[in-house]
Amino acid sequence: MAKISINLATGSFQKEEIIVGIDLGTTNSLVAFINPDKDPQVINDAGKGILVPSVVYFNNQNEAIVGNEAKEFLTTDPANTIFSVKRLLGRSYKDVAEHKDIFSYKIIDDDSDALVKIQAGNRFYTPIELSAEILKELKARAEHALKTPVNRAVITVPAYFNDSQRQATRDAGKLAGLDVMRIVNEPTAASLAYGIGLDPTQQKTIAVYDLGGGTFDVSILQIQNGIFEVLATNGNTYLGGDDFDRSILNYWLEKNNLDVNVVAQDNILMQTLRLQAEAAKKALSTQNLYNEQVGEIWCTIDKQTFEQLIAVKVEETITACKNALKDAGLTASDIDEVILVGGSTRTPFVKQAVENFFGKKPQDNINPDEVVALGAAIQADVLAGNRSDILLLDVTPLSLGIETMGGLMDVIIARNSKVPTKAGRQYTTSIDGQVNMKISVYQGERDLVKENRKLAEFDLKGIPAMPAGLPKVDINFLLNADGILTVQAIELRSGVKQEIEITPSYGLSDDTVEKMLMDSITHAKSDVAQRMLIEARSEGEQLVYTAEGFIKKHAEHLTETEVAETVAHIEALKNALSSLEKDIILKKADELNEFTRPFAERVMDAAIYTAMKGKKIE
Repeated sequence: MAKISINLATGSFQKEEIIVGIDLGTTNSLVAFINPDKDPQVINDAGKGILVPSVVYFNNQNEAIVGNEAKEFLTTDPANTIFSVKRLLGRSYKDVAEHKDIFSYKIIDDDSDALVKIQAGNRFYTPIELSAEILKELKARAEHALKTPVNRAVITVPAYFNDSQRQATRDAGKLAGLDVMRIVNEPTAASLAYGIGLDPTQQKTIAVYDLGGGTFDVSILQIQNGIFEVLATNGNTYLGGDDFDRSILNYWLEKNNLDVNVVAQDNILMQTLRLQAEAAKKALSTQNLYNEQVGEIWCTIDKQTFEQLIAVKVEETITACKNALKDAGLTASDIDEVILVGGSTRTPFVKQAVENFFGKKPQDNINPDEVVALGAAIQADVLAGNRSDILLLDVTPLSLGIETMGGLMDVIIARNSKVPTKAGRQYTTSIDGQVNMKISVYQGERDLVKENRKLAEFDLKGIPAMPAGLPKVDINFLLNADGILTVQAIELRSGVKQEIEITPSYGLSDDTVEKMLMDSITHAKSDVAQRMLIEARSEGEQLVYTAEGFIKKHAEHLTETEVAETVAHIEALKNALSSLEKDIILKKADELNEFTRPFAERVMDAAIYTAMKGKKIE
């Protein structure tokens, strides 16, 4: 007998369980679903409000309290009240050390690259566990409002989140009891919420400017025939409205002649001032002056001063817009629509900066706090099989590749490649009888692996012993729709195979991401020169190895003079290998090649003669 579900909240028949869309934000989080009218709708459970503050408080019994109730403890028990945890996802202590005074809770420094841990009471928590608490609260609110179990979700992340941060988000979902169907880039979700591209005949190029509480990213999307294709993405996972608050707070400390280090030691005062700065920022969107007092501290600021304080941060976002357009091969005039996402875009100074840069008024008619969750719900509807008119293609923000001879980076999946994607290359051994091959996977834009970030390393073992160059090893990179990488190596002649899913132990700091991209441009010329030198050396070393092997194997076919002169050429090439001049190395390699060519041909002729001896050619 077939089982039919009825949604008690709507009274409608339910063929499938609901898949919700979740915006797991730095400052606030929320959940949305597709209602019976087929429209995306945010969930407001029992009048608690749509936004769930991304704050977790641990009481004396180590019980987690999440959201509005937890926010009350920011000023009364700041050491046990965790906020902005999204900024810590997939990061090590080293990544966040310079920002630690922003947090009123204790971040543990274990002097390693392991994931950062946070202390609350007598327990230690990872950002994954804390994010899971927020997701549990969102799941519970959705189930209470919809009167039906919610087990599956689409969760959004900043487009600039790296592999480790995406994996951390997925793990948090699992801990919260959710089957995470897809990790979707926030700007991509926002474009869906605006309905851009829902008409299959529509063709548009849009920019999504997303400035949230703790993260910023801009994406350039091309929409055609229902396909959402991200052409490029850029941003900073450590820039947002929190930084605006911080600028105001620092301004007040300076004006009141207070030492930031002294104030930072008073958690309650620091949190009170931080919340006051947040209130000032919001107030200055509609008024010209903010004037309050915290104890003896005057919290006064006018709109003009606020805009001067944040001008540098806003300019950083505009630079990211320029870089994204450059990567996409477009100019601002090519953009048909600009969409504003994130609560921080309510600041008039930000809106004006975006309008000035793109030369058109940005769209902000959907609540910027809700737009991402609404888009995630539409993507959830797609995954539920309820609509087939939309296809999302995202991109990977940094190149992925492996280390080859001489410490060079061989890119297999280039930056801004669409995901999901699969790419591979064929490699071989460089030494006779080699039975193992070390495969080191890197992420970055420089020609030398030492300038990039190592993701993982593994050995392909059990390659049958063969002469150098004979084994055929296929290395395939599979980057799934969540931006998580699987690397597969297979030796084609024997079928020996090894596979690894790349889940790095810690994430990249945003400065590192941006530095990687900038360095790749700044050092392009020197990188090319260094790559050419390394390639010349690798080629020379291989030639030395081959020539020495040739002499040992075929000495009977050579005169003493030929052997002596070949050895002299080999030594000349060996000496050249230590030089920094690629042209000298290539010259000595050519001389060795030219000198040995005549008797290499003689040896080959002799081998053919021996093989054919006694056989009749018809």
